[in-house]
Amino acid sequence: MLAPFSLREDYWETFTLEDSDVEFIYNHLLEIETPLSPEAIIKVLVEDRLRREKQAVERQRSAGGEVYLPKDHHDVGEKLVFPARSWQTGEVTAVRPARTYAEDKFSVIEVEFEGGTKQEFASDLQDHALNIPPEVDENDPLQSSQAVLENYSEMLEERLIEGLQDNDDFVYIAGRWFPKALLVDVNVGNLNLAEAVLDIEGGGPLPTAELMEQVEMPEGVNPKLAEFSLDRALQEDPRFDEVGSAGEVSWFLQRLEPEEVRSTPIFLRYHEIDYDRDLLTEEMLALERSLDDELSPIQGEVKPKDEIQVSLIYPHWRAGTLPLTPSMSELFPTAYESPRIRCILIDADTGEKFPGWVVRLEKYVYGLREWYLERGVMPGSYIKVRRGENPGEMIVKVESHRSAKEWVRTALIGADGGVVYAMLKQPVSTSFDDRMMIAMPAEVEPLDMTWEKRQKSRPPFEQIVVDTLRELAKLNPQSHVHITELYSATNVVLRCPPGPILTLLASRPWFVHVGDFHFRFDDSAKE
Repeated sequence: MLAPFSLREDYWETFTLEDSDVEFIYNHLLEIETPLSPEAIIKVLVEDRLRREKQAVERQRSAGGEVYLPKDHHDVGEKLVFPARSWQTGEVTAVRPARTYAEDKFSVIEVEFEGGTKQEFASDLQDHALNIPPEVDENDPLQSSQAVLENYSEMLEERLIEGLQDNDDFVYIAGRWFPKALLVDVNVGNLNLAEAVLDIEGGGPLPTAELMEQVEMPEGVNPKLAEFSLDRALQEDPRFDEVGSAGEVSWFLQRLEPEEVRSTPIFLRYHEIDYDRDLLTEEMLALERSLDDELSPIQGEVKPKDEIQVSLIYPHWRAGTLPLTPSMSELFPTAYESPRIRCILIDADTGEKFPGWVVRLEKYVYGLREWYLERGVMPGSYIKVRRGENPGEMIVKVESHRSAKEWVRTALIGADGGVVYAMLKQPVSTSFDDRMMIAMPAEVEPLDMTWEKRQKSRPPFEQIVVDTLRELAKLNPQSHVHITELYSATNVVLRCPPGPILTLLASRPWFVHVGDFHFRFDDSAKE
């Protein structure tokens, strides 16, 4: 039986991958011939670490002498090991009877430790708790592998990845590690055949297992190893994209992915505007959080929700996308490495399924343009999103509006792409945010041309905000405009998060705050 042992309280918190750990991982993967995820590797590594620590204590105990127990008799010159003193070794230098009035008679030994420190201990004492060596507490968060994984698994996986990612002996594909030396050779012919298979399927997606059925891999090789090797070769080839959500590997031909997935639509391209966030009041910051723009800085902890509701701004409506805000990001599928993930979108009312793409780096979900048009979605409409029953499926829903027509802020687009606003009665099919709602004409191509021109030559940001506020002010008898209305309308002509707009309003005297986030423009102050 291994001797009881203890670990430093910060043992797992200060965990780093050592050479002995790397050697164990390498040998373990060689033995099982199966690529493993960081989670699976950490599970066996923690067990091995505990085993090695116990063995080290056992060797230390055996080398140092007999383990001290109060019941044993000891003579001068004996060497003893003391578990309670971190397995220090000491030598008995004196023995005397204990001075006690109790019935039990026992001895006292004097022990000298390294460095000359001396301490007395009981000997020949039969009734003492230390006579029963403590056993490892399986619930101890430091000594039980199960408890260690429950408390430290996420941190340990991060340290594992940090330790292996620069090691040339290992390869990492779709969330799994394996020794590079055991990879099966995948030649150009195999990859060309994989391209042809995906081409026939319209680009994909296809899981690796289905590709292997038509791509001739060497016979007699462990199927999991062959699959991992093909994954590795496909990942290294720029023709292929891994688009599966975490835990599922699927491949797509990059050249057949939608253009709006490979390149950010012009309506979503934000040319960063410098602004001073210190000028924003607590009320403005709260409003910014409520608008939940994916380009706004993350403020505070994001709490996962089962369902998210967003109100669309024009750029997402025009591009047929959803904003991948921090809260929305928690709902949609993730991937280990791929920046583009294929998902399935499902209409909550009809059950219709259509393909979607999660473009995480650029923070949007593409594939909803036709659905928006079919369901009468407008800028300002509410869209609800929740997870589907199967991995990689998302359910989207719009609530029907109770009235057939409403007086709605309406954008009128001139032949030159200029935008003016009027309050007109419009057919409305969905529930909406009254301040963000903007009815758009059927023909928006002239406005598209304006967006394209502004990619090359952008007018001053402040001038765009001033022109937009003036135009919106005409719709209100008091000439007041709410910040949310200004934010929504500004995004009809320029992609911009709330922060720069709020800062501009707070820093210019010609923007006059009249209360409750309403502003008016003071022409005399501007002059």
